[in-house]
Amino acid sequence: MNGLLHTARLPLQDGDLLAAVDLGSNSFHMVVARYVLGQLRVVDRIKESVRLAEGLDARGGLDPVVRDRALECLARFGQRVRDIPAQRVRAIATNSVRRLAAPHAFLMPAESALGHAIEIVAGREEARLIYLGVAHAQPPKPGELRLVIDIGGGSTECIIGSGFEAIERESVQLGCVATTRRFFDDGKLSPKRWQEALAEVATQFQQFASGYRALGWTEELGSSGTIKAIGGICAELKLTKGAVSADALPVVRDRLLQASHIDDIDLPGLSDERRPVIAGGILVLEAAFEALGLNRMQVSKAAMREGVLYDMVDRGSSLDPRETAVEAMMVRYGIDRTQAARVEATALRLFDQVAVPWSLDADDRLMLSRAARLHELGLAIAHSKYHVHGAYVIEQSDIAGFSRQQQQFLAALVRTHRRTIPKSPFEALPDRLMAQVRRSTVLLRLAVLLHRAHEGDPIPQLDARADGDTLTVTLARRWLDARPLLKADLFCEPEMVERIGITLAFETA
Repeated sequence: MNGLLHTARLPLQDGDLLAAVDLGSNSFHMVVARYVLGQLRVVDRIKESVRLAEGLDARGGLDPVVRDRALECLARFGQRVRDIPAQRVRAIATNSVRRLAAPHAFLMPAESALGHAIEIVAGREEARLIYLGVAHAQPPKPGELRLVIDIGGGSTECIIGSGFEAIERESVQLGCVATTRRFFDDGKLSPKRWQEALAEVATQFQQFASGYRALGWTEELGSSGTIKAIGGICAELKLTKGAVSADALPVVRDRLLQASHIDDIDLPGLSDERRPVIAGGILVLEAAFEALGLNRMQVSKAAMREGVLYDMVDRGSSLDPRETAVEAMMVRYGIDRTQAARVEATALRLFDQVAVPWSLDADDRLMLSRAARLHELGLAIAHSKYHVHGAYVIEQSDIAGFSRQQQQFLAALVRTHRRTIPKSPFEALPDRLMAQVRRSTVLLRLAVLLHRAHEGDPIPQLDARADGDTLTVTLARRWLDARPLLKADLFCEPEMVERIGITLAFETA
């Protein structure tokens, strides 16, 4: 499970295999594809109904039976991707893992079972990946906007996009499993209960419906199993040819409500596996149709897992969404590009000298580079404690392309790049990232100190060597003697970084 980002650093070659694992709230999916002539060809798909959302309690705990079911599934997935290089495998956890009170307690054995790191993504990042998958499966018409809705087990994502870019992204805490549990936990169905639930669910969509409708779209697409199942029911009832329409949906709902209990639902084409959660799915979709004024929704062949695959392809090219996101933040917060470039160059100069003995890889280098570019972000808010402000913005923002762990890693570097190093920024990170974040912190701190005066002249000598958790830095004596303020700062730094287990020493030559 080496590396933070699990992304292909070298260009993809014809014949390379890639795998995406989707830890959904209802089902776990895995898709394996081969990269051929610039395209992805799916060679294997595995789906297992885990129903992770069923195991969640109100305090964010996870039922042991559901937990074991999830780990057993991931172990089977791990067997399939055992021979695929780690940088070609990406596993994504969504709503149910986001809601866990102690996600690391689940992720540690989950990563062990799968044999790969698992990223938690925020709802809007999940929405971006869903749209990317749908857009590649059904190429959009140039210049036209399309609406994509994905009803998962724990959340529903609504996206307006153009081409391959998601323009508007929303994620609401409504999914087929969670909504069924919330409104029909006892299994009983009735028209009255349905209307009461519909009114409450609709309010979630109404929060953004007016903005979406004002922007508009020319095409409506639904992805994932719930909408696919509802489209199949519409086709079996001969209401449509597989789409979901505003006229067909009430017929499906009325047919469902002929049953007084979930176990007695009789909808043609509905699998036994999906019967326990279909009520919540239809309820959410009906609320979306009403709030957004939808007419006819085609069913997409793709979902988030396909989007993850295409995102991996983009990350191996100039289309990496994370670089675009960092650039957008630099513009938005008016970051001093010249100073950021100085700090970045010096941080990477140090990194390249110690990467091998410190077991730092290309992904760690990218994270250090991004932290250097964003370290002064908080100055747009206030100079006092600007490192704290910057870290908060990074951790709390929806940054395209980044998982929750990646944002926490980036925020930790920005938070600790100056002044006293608290323990709190590291507490949100999994143990497997502790060595990288501690070591990267020291490199960024040194780069910031060395450029505190905003000098444009190059540093004549900067040699670093690492041995275990000891870092020794050599500077030119004459150059350092001419900078007494810097010399005083560096004198205090060993005591600062000792708090995170790094022994720092300076030499002059």
